[in-house]
Amino acid sequence: MKPNFAIIGCGRIARRHAEQITKAGYLLAVCDIIPERASELAQEFGARAYFSLDELLQKEPAVDTMVICTPNGLHAQHSILSLKYGKQVLCEKPLCINSKDAKKMLDTAANAAKQLFVVKQNRYNPPVEAVKKLLEEDKLGKIFSFQVNCFWNRPPQYYSNSWKGTKDMDGGTLYTQFSHFIDLLYWLLGDVKDVKAIVKNVDHPLNEIDDSGVVLIEMLNGSIGTMNYTVNSYGKNMEGSFTIFGEKGTVKIGGQYLNTIEYQCIETEELQNIPPGNTANNYGFYQGSMSNHGKVYEHLIKALEDPAYEFASALDGMKTVEIIEKIYTAAAFR
Repeated sequence: MKPNFAIIGCGRIARRHAEQITKAGYLLAVCDIIPERASELAQEFGARAYFSLDELLQKEPAVDTMVICTPNGLHAQHSILSLKYGKQVLCEKPLCINSKDAKKMLDTAANAAKQLFVVKQNRYNPPVEAVKKLLEEDKLGKIFSFQVNCFWNRPPQYYSNSWKGTKDMDGGTLYTQFSHFIDLLYWLLGDVKDVKAIVKNVDHPLNEIDDSGVVLIEMLNGSIGTMNYTVNSYGKNMEGSFTIFGEKGTVKIGGQYLNTIEYQCIETEELQNIPPGNTANNYGFYQGSMSNHGKVYEHLIKALEDPAYEFASALDGMKTVEIIEKIYTAAAFR
């Protein structure tokens, strides 16, 4: 039987979810504190509109899974309330914006015996999947070092009259723009041992958060690397890349959105016939990461049916939050 969903938060990303939900299950309800947003999304997808999460949870007992698409700073509150009502939860990235809240979310899910997942769609980029397989099969050998580059453009218009750019609701550029890159660092290479960082806001004076940073990272596996990020790439997104240097090979996932194998020299094989990835999420005056929400829901349905199925969990989401906290703490920027 196909599951029943509800969405809280009816901004741009909610439409991506609604489109996939109608393929994977049934969208029964949507909720937003801005009534016209909820009403518009509800009308488009044949759902019921609510303007209060409590009311939705009370009046929609048939909903199996809540999808959290609200601002970053509300993810913990809305996920925890949904879990307490006995709902499974899929939370947009980031899971939340501090590890204390992440722990509460995991504890609530455990106490409610419900599953809490987080959206990590860049794991499904074909080049990323190919490199993950190389690492799992030890075809790169011992990993010596790595480099992560995130060079995007977010103009003042992106932050205007928005929760984005605020400390309490956004949390930081690493949460809103580049948490997928932090997730891939953890997913591909394991946990972080230590970081040193310089983080600044150099071109968004009205924002309370960073727009650029340089991070030096030591992993638990002994490898070392850097992460360079900015939202000040002039005019458009420039690059999203991840390069790995191992004893048996070097490979770079590149392009604007980690969407191509840009370089490879591997002892045992060459990566070939990698299928093209999806286009980036296009929001008019800016572009986001690759649009892999179809893959997210394909795997979510399997995970809802089988709790042992591997899918991006709340623990994965918490690790991303912990690593970002380490970076901002090291930079003394928060």
